[in-house]
Amino acid sequence: MDMVEPISRTHLVRPGESIAEAVRAARAGETVSVERGLYTEHIVIDKPLTLRGLDRPTVSGDNKGDVIRVKAPDAAIEGFIIRDSGADLTAQNAGVYVEPGADRAVIRDNVLAYTLFGMWLEGVKDIRIVGNLITGKRDFLSSQRGNGIQLYNTLRAQIIDNDISFARDGIYVDVSHHAVFRGNKIHHLRYGTHYMNSYHNLWEDNESYLNRGGLALMEVRDQVVRNNKAWGNSDHGIMLRTLTDSVVENNVVSGNMRGFFIYDAEYNTIRNNLVIDNRVGVHLWAGSTHNWVEDNDFIQNRDQIKYVGAKDEYWDGNYWSNYAGWDKDGDGVGDIFYEANDVVDRLTWRYPLMKLLLDSPSVQTLHLVAAQFPVLRAPSVVDRHPRMRPHHSDWRNWIGKRGDH
Repeated sequence: MDMVEPISRTHLVRPGESIAEAVRAARAGETVSVERGLYTEHIVIDKPLTLRGLDRPTVSGDNKGDVIRVKAPDAAIEGFIIRDSGADLTAQNAGVYVEPGADRAVIRDNVLAYTLFGMWLEGVKDIRIVGNLITGKRDFLSSQRGNGIQLYNTLRAQIIDNDISFARDGIYVDVSHHAVFRGNKIHHLRYGTHYMNSYHNLWEDNESYLNRGGLALMEVRDQVVRNNKAWGNSDHGIMLRTLTDSVVENNVVSGNMRGFFIYDAEYNTIRNNLVIDNRVGVHLWAGSTHNWVEDNDFIQNRDQIKYVGAKDEYWDGNYWSNYAGWDKDGDGVGDIFYEANDVVDRLTWRYPLMKLLLDSPSVQTLHLVAAQFPVLRAPSVVDRHPRMRPHHSDWRNWIGKRGDH
């Protein structure tokens, strides 16, 4: 006798009815569709099913616990306003809490408002978080908020086209590997993105702005960071701390206190980035050596490089807007090395009021003396083949993109 596949049903929930009851009544693989309205309840998805909002219904957790908790694999949540989670950081209250083993969940096209953690994702594989708008508990102090999206112990997550603001950190990534983060807008946070102990991830085409820090990569390796924009952040645009074997390319870092903050980073490729109009273009220290730094544009940063090291660090083929050399043969490469630090730079770090005199004849004479007498010379970033023209033709568009700092 031929076996007949069961027909998947759709359960319709109207205002005044319970979404949670419809979820309990649905079978695996079915859909629960919810009409527009306000539903104050807590929902547990413990089987593979689709929870779909029609014309954007609202589910409120009444400021208690998690609004929606996902316990089963192959669940989907789409088209809702999900709001008013509890505020217990120890319990990790979230708009959507995805438990370990709930693999392949899809959370798409939702608004998560006034939630402690927007989403908590733990111990899952192949999850997709796409096109959500997430705002935290804006009236809480930053330290009392959760993160917009929290990933812990995940594999192959895809975090795409989300807009996150007014949480603690926008996307917090810990022990999560082979993930893709693409097209997200992350703003008005502590760190736009905070990475720890995570490998083989792609961070691409994201925009981090008006945060304390834009992108913080810490204790990571085999990372690709490309085509991102980090601007107007009050501390750093992109932090590379204890980073190895990674590629950081084609990013725009503008109007931050420090464009790049590079600490204990080795064996990375940093190329074709536009570092412009920051107070410090690159703050480089703590043994950050053996990096290949080429074809970047350093334009109109108040201090191009702040370098702390015992010996020179050699870079190649970058453009420096304050390079004072020449190009006699017209090959586009300066005929003398560019040196980021000399004794005058060190003095201006210690005595910031000296910046008022940078164009004076006396300070220019000090630069000349420092170049002629190596005993006065401090270890420096040295570009052996500085370029005479920037790679980025649109660099002027990034002047003045600052926050409140």
